[in-house]
Amino acid sequence: MAVIALTSASGSPGVTTTALGWALSRGRTTVLVDADPTGGASMLAGYLRGQMVPPDALLELWAAQQQGRLRAVLPSLTMSLPGSAVGLLPGTRSHGQARGLVGLWEPLLAAFKALEGTGQDVLVDVGRLGLAGSPTPLLHGADLALVACRADLVSLSALRSWLATLHTDLEDVGAASSLGVVLVGPGRPYSEAEVGKVLAKVCGGRSPVLASVAWDPKAAAAFSAGAQVRRLDSSKLVASLRNLDEAARKQIASTTRDLTGVSS
Repeated sequence: MAVIALTSASGSPGVTTTALGWALSRGRTTVLVDADPTGGASMLAGYLRGQMVPPDALLELWAAQQQGRLRAVLPSLTMSLPGSAVGLLPGTRSHGQARGLVGLWEPLLAAFKALEGTGQDVLVDVGRLGLAGSPTPLLHGADLALVACRADLVSLSALRSWLATLHTDLEDVGAASSLGVVLVGPGRPYSEAEVGKVLAKVCGGRSPVLASVAWDPKAAAAFSAGAQVRRLDSSKLVASLRNLDEAARKQIASTTRDLTGVSS
């Protein structure tokens, strides 16, 4: 079991599409959390084309936390996505609601960590860095904190500053090795190796690029807008998401061994 957080430094590199496609392509029990402070429950509006009315799940969890019932209520607020092993915890309906959830994130992270015995993994869409109401504790406390970025100069320029900040924050708590980058659309125009070499300068000499996600707009539309796509399972995008999942599991296992060695 692991908690994985996915965020971005600027623009719209495809965090929500990647998180949703990743969860659905894993084939394992997964809790998918929409913690994007932008609001709007975009996964339900896009992937499910607005056919389901989302509950105010995060607000209900906040209320349950005040009553000491967060862990008991959590399972009842996840929505099963049809034909999958994914349970979605919908996000807020508006950006204004996110600002009132500051006290929820640390207890919610602890509740996610407590799912270890159930064999469930948790994928969290954190949204863009720096927004009001950002669920920072979920990002800092995750077993793997990933920043999605496109392979162009504008995206990489914004990423370098935020990556340096995240590296320092996580290094302070001994978790710098949990930080990684997911490159969306390698070769457009920079390769994974080129990006890794540049970003290593702000990550203690280590390339933070964990894996790449293929540039495949047609397949991506299935996750972002509920489009019907033939042979989606064999698409370049899904194949790359499965490679990302494998790379993430290996990184988490490696980090866990390192921490165990330090603590012993």
